Amino acid sequence: MTPQSFIFIGRAGAGKGTQAKLLEVQLKNLHERNVLHVETGAEFRSFLKTEGYTAGLAKTIIESGGLMPEFMPVYMWGRLLTEKYTGQEHLIFDGTPRKLLEAELLGSIFPFYNLAHPAVIYLDIEHEESSKRLTIRAKEGRRDDTAEAIERRRLAFEADVKPVVEWYRTNPNVTFLDIDGHGSIEEVHARIVKSLGLS
Repeated sequence: MTPQSFIFIGRAGAGKGTQAKLLEVQLKNLHERNVLHVETGAEFRSFLKTEGYTAGLAKTIIESGGLMPEFMPVYMWGRLLTEKYTGQEHLIFDGTPRKLLEAELLGSIFPFYNLAHPAVIYLDIEHEESSKRLTIRAKEGRRDDTAEAIERRRLAFEADVKPVVEWYRTNPNVTFLDIDGHGSIEEVHARIVKSLGLS
């Protein structure tokens, strides 16, 4: 099977990272092909542990629940692709894009790498569910999931991420999958696998 690409998008707390990792395991087991999982959020959290002016500014934005300027996530996934992608792996993007310009720039990689249209997996949950999950996550140690940050993430989703979702929904260059993100982790994974035709 030729390499495929997948983009997870949704509200904070929708389960993008969890579901991306489950899909990674599924793809490895089915196709015996490596997967390059581009975890933008994890890359940012690692970057925030470094010293420097840019890291300091980024930390302030992240901890307040804001979205980074477009050049930062593009730098994160662009660096990972140029350093690690060999053209043989499936690609999974998790945590990007979150703004329209970012989505347009991400779209440029697929023809460059001669990849088929990516599957965009939208994990659809309401703000109330997102807030509940983030509050639990905060109690488990995520310092950037404060009540103020959760509200800022809601505003950022409505202003920035939702337009990206709608752009993908009508984009002929992607396969858009609207997945109900409610229920158990296993239930959501089963919906994704079925929608992708991997079951």
